[in-house]
Amino acid sequence: MSESTREQLLLTAQRLFAERGFYGASIAAIATELGLTKQALLHHFGNKEKLYGQVLQHISENLSEITDSILAKSLAPAERLETLVVAQYRDQMDNPHAARLIMRELLDNEERAAQAGSWYLRSYLELLVATAQALDPAGKLDDARALALVYQLLGAAHYFAVSGPTLTQTFGAQRYAQTRSAYEHELRVLIRTRVEAIA
Repeated sequence: MSESTREQLLLTAQRLFAERGFYGASIAAIATELGLTKQALLHHFGNKEKLYGQVLQHISENLSEITDSILAKSLAPAERLETLVVAQYRDQMDNPHAARLIMRELLDNEERAAQAGSWYLRSYLELLVATAQALDPAGKLDDARALALVYQLLGAAHYFAVSGPTLTQTFGAQRYAQTRSAYEHELRVLIRTRVEAIA
């Protein structure tokens, strides 16, 4: 299978898992969407769980590429944290199916929570926690507070990223577009306010 074909398979599966959830998206539906037989899709990925895992891994690899490019720059801890959170926000706005799938994974994964120790976003969260802790050289920002801060900032980014269709229907396309234009600035203000509270 060529890399471009695999990419297309994963993006299509990502969209269907995002729209229908892990339990609602069948292998048959994904195969039909791709113009494949169910057997052909299973030949490449084994089973639904493995396909889903590959989709999540694909999202994780995309995040890693984004974070690696930021970490390669010489940034102060506050600027690094802001840049990482805003970069994730921008990526989620550009890739709404990935953003929705992350939300579904958080909501739907009770049965898979036993494997959460190896959750595909764990290393990313740990990186952000370490970045947050670097804001406080005195060491008062313990793991719990740092994770709470990171989750608050990611939540602010993620919640808006998955809300586009609902906000558009609720407030109209023009108001949503105006809010979207203002949102990144407000997100940056939130990040800076929280960072200043630590210093």
